[in-house]
Amino acid sequence: MDGRSQEILLQLNRIFRDVFDDDGLQVTCETTAKDIEEWDSVEHIALVIAIEKAFKVRLNAAEVGKLQNVGGIVELLMERSKP
Repeated sequence: MDGRSQEILLQLNRIFRDVFDDDGLQVTCETTAKDIEEWDSVEHIALVIAIEKAFKVRLNAAEVGKLQNVGGIVELLMERSKP
């Protein structure tokens, strides 16, 4: 994992902690919705909105639907933030 992807993962950790209101939450690239009890469809929408706001991107339903884990979010954000 390079510096940029680590930076994105750190920022995602802050977003996840805020959305799920859990200061002890620690996500990794392998984390999935099954790993976080509160990660339901409503929280998923809140999470996507928070990510879009923080990274100043718009994610479409097809992109979001293909994501398997937090690592997929990192990869998508890396792709979207290319110059």
